[in-house]
Amino acid sequence: MTVFIATIDLIRRIDQLIILQRTGTPEQLAARLAISRTKLYRIIALMKMLDAPISYNASLQSYVYDKEARFTFGFYIEE
Repeated sequence: MTVFIATIDLIRRIDQLIILQRTGTPEQLAARLAISRTKLYRIIALMKMLDAPISYNASLQSYVYDKEARFTFGFYIEE
């Protein structure tokens, strides 16, 4: 799998966990994704550069979207 595709896959997984408000702490999320905490922070920063309204909610112990958001990437075929 190329680095690009792997990054897109990680963003998709993080997006789903954020929507469910089930990311856990950054340490827990990095462990769940089998990546380093540094790599997690880089991916979160990339998501923010793509205008994802992400913040960390300490009381929920989860990353959350400050506004309704969802990551989409790919081709959609109209029938």
